[in-house]
Amino acid sequence: MRLEPSFAVITVGGTNGKGSVCAMLESVLHAAGHRVGCYTSPHLARYNERVRIGLDEATDGELARAFAAVDAARGATALTYFEFGTLAALRLFVERGVDVAVLEVGLGGRLDAVNAFDADAAVVVSVDLDHMDYLGADREAIGHEKAGIFRPGRPAICADPAPPASLREHARRIGALWLGIGREFGYEREAHGWRYRGPHGVRGGLPYPALRGTVQLANAAAAITALDALKDRLPVAAGDLRTGLLKVDLRGRFQVLPGRPAVILDVAHNPHAARALSASLAGFARGGRTLAVFSMLGDKDIAGVACALMRQVDHWYVAAIEAPRGADADSIVRSLAAAGASAGAVTRCESVAAAYARACDAASGNDRILAFGSFYTVAAVLDARARLAAG
Repeated sequence: MRLEPSFAVITVGGTNGKGSVCAMLESVLHAAGHRVGCYTSPHLARYNERVRIGLDEATDGELARAFAAVDAARGATALTYFEFGTLAALRLFVERGVDVAVLEVGLGGRLDAVNAFDADAAVVVSVDLDHMDYLGADREAIGHEKAGIFRPGRPAICADPAPPASLREHARRIGALWLGIGREFGYEREAHGWRYRGPHGVRGGLPYPALRGTVQLANAAAAITALDALKDRLPVAAGDLRTGLLKVDLRGRFQVLPGRPAVILDVAHNPHAARALSASLAGFARGGRTLAVFSMLGDKDIAGVACALMRQVDHWYVAAIEAPRGADADSIVRSLAAAGASAGAVTRCESVAAAYARACDAASGNDRILAFGSFYTVAAVLDARARLAAG
């Protein structure tokens, strides 16, 4: 059963980059005067982050009422955690009369809860190896799962420069309107900004998105392609696009905190994201050492992630994540050794907060502290900083 809401729907899937594209769409559409509902996952500090309307997080009361309504309506039907949350978010979007809902896929696409809603435009940002126990052993299998968000006759936007054949073949087979980066749309850097080109024309003199990182222009190009595809229903003026790109905000995606030493937060938790993080670090001014606060979930490719950052990191401060799936510190140390880190370059700590404190004590003003490996890692560092600021 497919649900057809009264508002426009943009669904965003992919291995990495989903959150960035959702944030850009939300920011630009809001700047254009549209009432935007945005549903993303996971969250860093509180569940409310997952459901936003007009850039504001849903309140505890709103969420509680929505959850109660879903629970009353489901009867004897069992719902997963994510299904429950998705239905609650969409109920709030209906109640608040949004013009457009930006929905981030939680896992895969074909069987994800947000796929119950037919997207007016669907974006697959990237396809790589992650969640392989659920999605398949290779990019072709994973691509097939992610292609499930495409719909016949509607834009199927892909920002992966080398998409698996399964992704494009599914779009062709169902009659979706394929728009791939590098062919149907793309971008070029300019002396003072960047230029977008797509099926609906060229936009020059664009400002760089407020989100940092080498992948963000590709993400922005995918977002603009989706916006252009829906321009008749959701018009966006040139000034609105510029404003939205300049004001977009998303914590934990190559987020550079003010002060010295520089503190960089990134939720990168698979090798594909770690390679993008490494490229972003390589382009970031570096005057001293890079000290990593590092922890991951145990079901992730810890050695693969560490290997991607090995050339960038001078010392690793590691700890277990306080979560059911968290890897223990010994496992992380062994994975770092397998990736090539020397024993003297690794310090085991009792918690992520303690690892951050040790890194701060060791860092000079010219160094940079990189906290990464999972949403839990970034959340723990943000919490530690908040505690320090509170005294």
